[in-house]
Amino acid sequence: MASMLEFRTPGFNPYAVKYSPYDDSRLAVAASANYGIVGNGRVFALRLGPTGIRLEKAFETNDALYDLAWSEINENQLVVACGDGSIKLFDLAAGDFPLMNFAEHKREAFSVCWNPIAKDLFISSSWDGTIKVWSPSRPTSIKTLPVGSCTYSACFSPTNPGIISSVSSDSHIRIFDLRTPVTAKYHLTSTIPVHAPPQGHGLSNGLTALKGSAPAEILTHDWNKYRDTVIATGGVDRVVRTFDIRNPAGGPLSALLGHGYAVRRLAWSPHASDVLATASYDMTVRVWSDGSMAVAAPPASGTGQAPIPGVGTQLGVMNRHSEFATGVDWCLFGTGGWLASAGWDQRVLVWDAHTLLRG
Repeated sequence: MASMLEFRTPGFNPYAVKYSPYDDSRLAVAASANYGIVGNGRVFALRLGPTGIRLEKAFETNDALYDLAWSEINENQLVVACGDGSIKLFDLAAGDFPLMNFAEHKREAFSVCWNPIAKDLFISSSWDGTIKVWSPSRPTSIKTLPVGSCTYSACFSPTNPGIISSVSSDSHIRIFDLRTPVTAKYHLTSTIPVHAPPQGHGLSNGLTALKGSAPAEILTHDWNKYRDTVIATGGVDRVVRTFDIRNPAGGPLSALLGHGYAVRRLAWSPHASDVLATASYDMTVRVWSDGSMAVAAPPASGTGQAPIPGVGTQLGVMNRHSEFATGVDWCLFGTGGWLASAGWDQRVLVWDAHTLLRG
């Protein structure tokens, strides 16, 4: 297979690309006409093959599309987040129209995430300042979690089906635990200020430069697949930070600096505990190590000591996009280096980080 495969989305600017959790040769793209400002949207379901990438199926929507998530219970289904606030469930094997239309958000729906453990649940987040928990078989939401500010990204924990995280325009990570009583906080168990100054000793890899950083909108985040208390964030200030949710006041574990403009999307590798990929408005996709493999084991829980920040490093840059890079995702299968990226240049690129980023 060539080192880079390309698929074009003429007339539509991609906002997100996701590999199927079932099939290493299938991916989907959520895209919008006119950069998502006005006009309709399109879902592209793509198939990788010996001759490149081909279109398997496309769905049209009346409004822009900003995110998508594959179903964890049906390999042919996916949900998309729409500019009119709706969430639509499509089936690649069942016609051209959505099977379900979930319409409760009052403003743009900006992210969707399917629960990898409790597979009958997914969540959406919106500019209306809420997260909603859904079942694909129910037309109304099961629960609404108030965030209070424009919520760009919400995720389920990869190891605990009751824990939900979000990042938003107010520069905070929020952790919700659905197992807790609702109370006045609606399951909110932790709030982490992303731009708080770093704590402790050994401030390296740019952490000292963050001491006076002003709050900025956080656009994206993801849970580490191997260290289930670690979250990475990215946003308008161009810095990728990692945090341990067990220490909300401890500041970032590491900071990864190098992007020239806002970080729009990031994803931890499913193959290595210290590796993540980021897509940015600077038109690049970058692969990083957060430096955690070089850090001694953190202190036992309850000691009150912050772990020594890791020395993060940029492993390489993929700069073949000619517009904002807005989506990136890792293939779950294979040797661990395959990535898909998408950008406003109306291109989806599939490439092997091992060959493109070496050196």
